[in-house]
Amino acid sequence: MTATGADREAAGMTTRGYWWWERRRGVALDVGLALVSALECGLEGIQFAQEARLPVPVGVLFGLLAGSVLVLRRRWPIVVVLVSIATTPAEVGFLMGLVGLYSLAASDVPRRITVVLTGMSLVGSFVVTFVRLSRNLVDQASSAAVPGDWYAPVVSLFMALGLTAPPLLFGLYIGARRRLMESLRERADSLERELSLLADRAEERAEWARTEERTRIAREMHDVVAHRVSLMVVHAAALQAIAPKDPAKAVRNAALVGDMGRQALTELREMLGVLRSGDTLVAPRTGAGAGPGPGDGRQPLASVGRAAAAAAAAASAPEDGPRLGELEALVAQSRQAGMTVELSVDGDPRPYAPQVERTAYRVVQEALTNVHKHAAGAKTWVRLAHREAEVAMQVENGPSDAAAADAHLPSGGNGLVGMRERVTALGGVFVSGPTDAGGFRVSAVLPDAPVADVAVADVAEVADVPEAVDVPEVVVAPEAESVPIEVLPGQGGARKAAGEAGAR
Repeated sequence: MTATGADREAAGMTTRGYWWWERRRGVALDVGLALVSALECGLEGIQFAQEARLPVPVGVLFGLLAGSVLVLRRRWPIVVVLVSIATTPAEVGFLMGLVGLYSLAASDVPRRITVVLTGMSLVGSFVVTFVRLSRNLVDQASSAAVPGDWYAPVVSLFMALGLTAPPLLFGLYIGARRRLMESLRERADSLERELSLLADRAEERAEWARTEERTRIAREMHDVVAHRVSLMVVHAAALQAIAPKDPAKAVRNAALVGDMGRQALTELREMLGVLRSGDTLVAPRTGAGAGPGPGDGRQPLASVGRAAAAAAAAASAPEDGPRLGELEALVAQSRQAGMTVELSVDGDPRPYAPQVERTAYRVVQEALTNVHKHAAGAKTWVRLAHREAEVAMQVENGPSDAAAADAHLPSGGNGLVGMRERVTALGGVFVSGPTDAGGFRVSAVLPDAPVADVAVADVAEVADVPEAVDVPEVVVAPEAESVPIEVLPGQGGARKAAGEAGAR
């Protein structure tokens, strides 16, 4: 990062340890100029003392003191110019006048003061030169080669301009260049800070996108493993019970177990492939040479933005997945496992966004899995309603049958949590809770146009480095709050409130 004035001041004695000088070479230059100016003024003071009929030591001392004022040119340039103007009648301080005007023009002194002091110096040089030339012309009046009356004022004017204009113009140029460079340094520092902030935010968004993708894949794996394996365990238990009595049915159950296992392996293989490709896309680089600087391990801003966009696109890509049209097959699998399930569909079926159909399918699938785990032998109703701008689904089961054999399926307590996350991420409403009859009900309503695409668009913009935009948060309804939801057809059209239950 470049060094600004504030950075140099913060550095302390390393840069500003010599009064008003910032660097050692500045001290050496000013002290050297002051010595040369004092020597010049001291020598010129001898002639001044002789013309003014003063003791020579007084003239020399006067010249030394006046010339040494040049050491203050950086701190008080106005003082240096005023001293040079005051010593102009004594024809002392030629170097001091030039350097003083240059320092005044290059400093941050207001321009009106610079103009006034420059004018005073110009007038003083003109008057002194004119008086000296006029005196010389009077002394040469007897000579035939004496120039006319125009000679003294014209030459005096040119001499005054030659002593005043060059140091003034050069000082103005150096001052403007110095201010321009300082402005460029500050702009570079500001831009570097902004880019650093954008890079940090892009890294945060890339990490957010990777976390979202991992969460999504974890939910998919949970749904696949929990449902398929639960059905496999139920069929295996039934196979164990009926094998001695009905070998033909046992063979059919064994075939079903094999088909479900192959389906589970296929889906798991697809998700693991997504995981591998996702790691290739968004894995951060580490080690020497990974970042823009040698060995700093940081990615360029554009790379971080592209990683965030790729991860976000992978999280929401319309990949091949289960659809609402496959609910009949899903219910049939549960029937084959011995569950009594009724499926009812209300409204005209129509296609929805892939995320909506996949989420609706997973909600029904997880609800049926929970029935297998916690309510063996219970009668179950699956209801699907296609509404004008939304789709609603409900899975309700009655009390478990005490006579039915429990498969003793383990529960991780993440089923309802995963369903809630899926539904709320798309802007829907999720409600679950026990029924008055001793069963359990899971209800969800999903909008036709999911709101999750907005978050993906925000993250994808990071690749182009826009202004910072906050990542949208997913709002989840409190656990203990009851959310009213319209009961689907098949329950008399009544409206009930289903209380939230613990993770099932």
